[in-house]
Amino acid sequence: MRKILFFIGSRANYSSIKSVMAEVKKRKNLKLQIILGASGLIDKYGDLYKALKKDGFNVNKKIYFLIEGENPVTMAKSTGLGLISIADALYELRPDLVFTVGDRFETMATTLATTYMNIPLAHTMGGEVSGTIDESIRHAVTKFSHIHFPASKDAANRIFKLGEKKQNIFNYGCPRIDLVKKELKKNRIRELNKSLFLEGVGFKLDLNKKFLIVSQHPVTTEFGSSEYQIINTLKAVNMTGLQCIVIWPNSDAGSQDIAKGIRKWREKVDTKKMHFFKMLKIEDYIQLLNHTSCLIGNSSSGIRECAFIGTPVVNIGTRQNGRDKSKNVISSNYDVRTILKSINKQIKMGRKYKSDNIYGSGNAAKKIVDKISSLKNISIQKMIRY
Repeated sequence: MRKILFFIGSRANYSSIKSVMAEVKKRKNLKLQIILGASGLIDKYGDLYKALKKDGFNVNKKIYFLIEGENPVTMAKSTGLGLISIADALYELRPDLVFTVGDRFETMATTLATTYMNIPLAHTMGGEVSGTIDESIRHAVTKFSHIHFPASKDAANRIFKLGEKKQNIFNYGCPRIDLVKKELKKNRIRELNKSLFLEGVGFKLDLNKKFLIVSQHPVTTEFGSSEYQIINTLKAVNMTGLQCIVIWPNSDAGSQDIAKGIRKWREKVDTKKMHFFKMLKIEDYIQLLNHTSCLIGNSSSGIRECAFIGTPVVNIGTRQNGRDKSKNVISSNYDVRTILKSINKQIKMGRKYKSDNIYGSGNAAKKIVDKISSLKNISIQKMIRY
């Protein structure tokens, strides 16, 4: 029985690979292994341990290596500690294949530990273009990985241009879309209206009326500007007069500044129409995306999930620069008036955007696991394609 290991280091990590983990768990010829670490174990970012257990997953190892501070120094040090801790866990668990997701600092730590230990590495969501340090990490991970599962045609082409062999590149779409497709068959908004706001803090929204969602993360290459950026976003949202759900940022450098900006806003400004969450359950978040008037911020969910759903999005700043976008996305700078104008335009547009399969049609997990089941011998010797 082949052991397939997944490292989960954040809520975005989990949503990005959950459907593949569930598919591996179903296969009799495969054994699922899970390492949980980084912000995935920290309460202020929404401890994922309970979520994984509730979803029926067994966590084999919990490793703590996130250094508090959320600045460039702590981000670099957390990567180093992660490399050491993940190497120990891999030595103990001895997987036959490791999955790593996307482009975060814990992805780099997982990648280096895995490849130095001569374990085959599969990478999802490689080949994409974006802002921040993620751009560099993503392409570096591609050059270490042995098997590639990009989420779009353009991403697959970039991986090939990076010198990777075509026989190791499999464009099956984004596994996150699998979750979206499954969840959209349900309509739980009435249920959420009763239960959702028992968590978090702030105003209890009426989800039967128009509401906005803010999901904004720090841009590591613009460290020091995050507080100003989130304050401007909240100002613009407040000027619409609509209800709003605000979601806490991830743990990247600058996260403390966004958190500070949200706290200042909460304490000094009228927030009667806002509710604040550390984390939302993946399925609940999809339901909200399917009913919101507009998603505002710089989350990749605005680019991926919202394209498939047809949700209006205002993408702010540079974090998603260059990423393949559908017609549902309007881009804005950090100016309050520009953000407000873009939000109002999307509200006026309403739910008229058609579903776009730019990141897949919702069947990626089965195809990915079928492929890894069929791969008997994965060469760990990387050679650039000439």
